[in-house]
Parts: sequence; structure tokens; C-alpha cells
Amino acid sequence: MEKAKLPSPAEHPSFQKHRREVRAQILVPVGSAALIVVAVVILTVIATFRQGGDVARWSAISTIWIIVPILILSLIFLAALIAMIYGMAQLLNLIPPYTGQAQRIFWRAQGYIQRGADLAARPILGLEGLFATVRSFFGRK
Repeated sequence: MEKAKLPSPAEHPSFQKHRREVRAQILVPVGSAALIVVAVVILTVIATFRQGGDVARWSAISTIWIIVPILILSLIFLAALIAMIYGMAQLLNLIPPYTGQAQRIFWRAQGYIQRGADLAARPILGLEGLFATVRSFFGRK
């Protein structure tokens, strides 16, 4: 009896489509971005270190390139922080009346629960008191 021969994953159309999409959507953009970065680095090195290159100006430009991503991320963080502060201010305007109502409901429920617990414990405490009275009457020591 022969075993069934399974096709290799490389022959499957969905796998081939996946490989094309990986190339088109991941490898090409990452590779082109890497080439652009390498080209900028090479142009910077050539412009900086050739005869008469202005090292101070290029160091300032490099500092700007380092600071720009940090600045953009900081602005995004600042916008998120401002949105959270605004949202909290709106919630604080909305919450106090409802928290007072909720607190009154829970105080009322607490009173009912305590009364119910006291009613449930009253017979047991009464029996304990009765037994204590009987023990003291008969002088048990």
C-alpha cells in the first residue's frame, strides 16, 4: 500500500501568492528605505570629509536628524496626554452627581445588610445569654 503523496508547500498557489506579497509589501519597502539611508550616509561622508568640508554644519544637520524622530514621538505623546486630560475634565464634570447617588444607594444597602445580619445573629446570641444565665445560676466554675 502506497502512502499518499502530499504536495510541497512551495507548489501551493496560496504559498506562492504569499511569497509575492512578502516581496512586494515587506522586502521592497525595507530594502529601498535601507538603500536611501545608506545613500544619505555616503553623501554626508563625502560632503563632510572632502577638501573644504564644513564639519560643524554637518554635525548640526546630524543632530537635527537625531532629534526629529524624538520630537515627533514627543508631540504624539503630548497630544495623547492633552486628550486624556480633557477627557478626565469632562468625566469629573459628569461623575459627582452620579457618585453621590451611588453612595446613597450603598449606604442604604449597608443599613439593610447590617439589620439582616443582626436579625440572623439575635437568636444565637439570645441562646448564648440563656446558657450563660443557667450556668451562673447553677454555679458552674
